[in-house]
Amino acid sequence: MAKLISKCPGCKGALIISTLQCSCCGMELKSNFDLSPFDQLNSEQNALLISFLKNRGNLKEVQSDLNISYPTAKKKLDELLTALNLSDASHKEERTAIDISSLEVDYSSRQASEIIKAKLKEHGGHVTVYTARGLPCEIYAEADGKTFTSDKLPISPPYEYDVFNVIVDLLLKQGGRARKGNGRNYKLGEAGCEENTVVGAIAKSRGRKVGDSVFDPVFVMAAILEWAGIAENGRGELILTSEYRRLI
Repeated sequence: MAKLISKCPGCKGALIISTLQCSCCGMELKSNFDLSPFDQLNSEQNALLISFLKNRGNLKEVQSDLNISYPTAKKKLDELLTALNLSDASHKEERTAIDISSLEVDYSSRQASEIIKAKLKEHGGHVTVYTARGLPCEIYAEADGKTFTSDKLPISPPYEYDVFNVIVDLLLKQGGRARKGNGRNYKLGEAGCEENTVVGAIAKSRGRKVGDSVFDPVFVMAAILEWAGIAENGRGELILTSEYRRLI
C-alpha cells in the first residue's frame, strides 16, 4: 500500500482526501477530508516523533536513538512543534526585543557565568533549552546585565549568572561530577538534598541554611549548562564535559 502524501508532486500544493474505501466490502465515501498536521509530517519529523514518544520525552535518549547532537535534536524538535502548530513563537517574539546592550561579557574568561552570558548575547538574549526529558525552557537575558529569567523559574529575585560558577565549583571539588539533589521533597541538609548536591549548593549560595525549604531549579540549570557545552545532563547527576575541562 502506498504511503500517504500531503503535497502535490506537480505544484507542491496541499492535497485533500476525496475518497475513503472500506477494505472489506469496498463501499466508498466521497467528500473532502482534511489531513491532520500529523499526516503532513515528513519522514524525518515522523521518525523524531516516534523516537520522542518511544523514549517518553527523554531528549538524551532521542539523541542516542537517532545518532544526532543536542543542537540538532533541539532544532528538529522546534521544527516538529512548529509543524504540529504547537510552537509558542508569539511569546518568543515578544521577549526577544529586550535591550541587552548593557550585557557586558568578558570573552577571555573561562568562568561558566561568562561563557553562558556570551552565548546568550550571541543569540540576541533569548534561547530555548531542553531538559533531559525534552521539556522546553525559555531563557532570557535581563536588561540589568547580571541576571537571567526563564518561564520555568518563577522566582524573585531572579538568578544571577554567578550561580553557574557555584555549580561548576561544586563539580570540580567532587572530581567533575555531582548529584543533582531534590529540593522539591526535602529540606536543605536532609538525605536527597545534602549541601554537596547541586540543589544544595545553589540554595546555600542564596542564603538558605540547613533545615530550610528550598526552591529546586536544577532541571533548568542543567539544561543551560548542557546547551553551553559545560556539563552533561546525566541521570541524577551533572558531569563536566571534557571540552570544558580542557579550557580550565
